[in-house]
Amino acid sequence: MAEQAEPCGCHAPGTHGYNQSEISKKQYLARLKRIEGQTRGIHRMIDEDQYCIDIITQISAVTSALENVSLALLQDHIAHCVAGAAAEDGHVAQEKLEEAMTAIKKLVKN
Repeated sequence: MAEQAEPCGCHAPGTHGYNQSEISKKQYLARLKRIEGQTRGIHRMIDEDQYCIDIITQISAVTSALENVSLALLQDHIAHCVAGAAAEDGHVAQEKLEEAMTAIKKLVKN
């Protein structure tokens, strides 16, 4: 199970950067639903003994789609939470920058 961060405290509960960005929560959920469908398709391909290279191509597409969602969420977090913290308090801003850096490191590691 993935570790969960504490709520960022830069907004009201249930309000996150992705609720206030160019990409809405509804759009993120639609993207994830497509990715879920692609993943089920990969499962079906393996079950039906499809060609390995075709399966790898689909896995690559899912990986890329997930990376794009991650990057968009990170951008929303930086634009909303990090920028908001920077405007208010130096200590909180430093914490938000470190949090964003940790997320970037996780993305790069994958």
